[in-house]
Amino acid sequence: MKSQRFLKWLALPLVLALTLTASLTSCNDDTPPATTNPTGTVDTLSGNLDIIGSNTVTPVSTRWAEEFMKAHQNVNITVAGPGSSAGIAALINKTTTFAQSSRPIKQSEIDQAKAVGVTVVETKVALDALSVVVHPSNPVNTLSIEQLSDIYSGKVTNWSQVGGNNASIVVLSRDTNSGTYAYFLEEVVQKLIAGKQDKTIQYSTSAQLLPSTEVGITQVAQNPNAIFYSGLGYVNNTVKTLTIKKTAESAAVAPTLATAKDGSYPISRFLYYYTAGEPTGLTKAFIDYGLSAAGQKIVEEEGFVALK
Repeated sequence: MKSQRFLKWLALPLVLALTLTASLTSCNDDTPPATTNPTGTVDTLSGNLDIIGSNTVTPVSTRWAEEFMKAHQNVNITVAGPGSSAGIAALINKTTTFAQSSRPIKQSEIDQAKAVGVTVVETKVALDALSVVVHPSNPVNTLSIEQLSDIYSGKVTNWSQVGGNNASIVVLSRDTNSGTYAYFLEEVVQKLIAGKQDKTIQYSTSAQLLPSTEVGITQVAQNPNAIFYSGLGYVNNTVKTLTIKKTAESAAVAPTLATAKDGSYPISRFLYYYTAGEPTGLTKAFIDYGLSAAGQKIVEEEGFVALK
């Protein structure tokens, strides 16, 4: 009996020591505790995500990030929109989780990524009707792809040459980091959409290169002679969208959610996320949210076109 009492008292300090050690270990653990999300279920998602790239895609990504962080309080997401090329470069350099892009990745970029051990995976996240905008007072309402090419390459320099006022055309474009700049060059300026691609055609040297879509919309709203191209989600009532003809003989089509979905608007395009490898864990959870009914509803709330 005396021996049993001795063992009992010997064991007690050991239990206390183990309890204290477990408590200290818990205090020093950097892993955030599981929380309860707004639906009442346990939320185990935690970590950081970075989204860098297209200025066009930024409004959608920002809304997705805000809503996702509300639902998952141990997740932090940063979004930046310096341009598609900058986002893809960051992905290649392994400094971002997602590259958001308003153009497809180039083969040369895929090759650069492979050279540093990055396998790029593409996810289409939305559709866009790239809109050509002018000042509301401009009498021109319709242009063909051929006419747009002539304006942006500098072949046509006066609005009177396309049915407008006798005034010099102020040509506004996104800068060279922009995926929209690259897309518009190939599809419109070089006339790929019209089936007459000419890779020798380039933007006019008089075209003003702008750092963001917001700046372009603002400048058109203030200048009766300006022209610019913009993602549909940025268009507002301070500017006028033109209807576009694929060829001179084609019907003129306005940029809308419906015409982008049915493919009748000539300058429609996908918007993309690129990742280093197949998304897993937190990365996949965020992509899945963006592609869900709730995420695609945000796409349309931001003025773009849902995939489904």
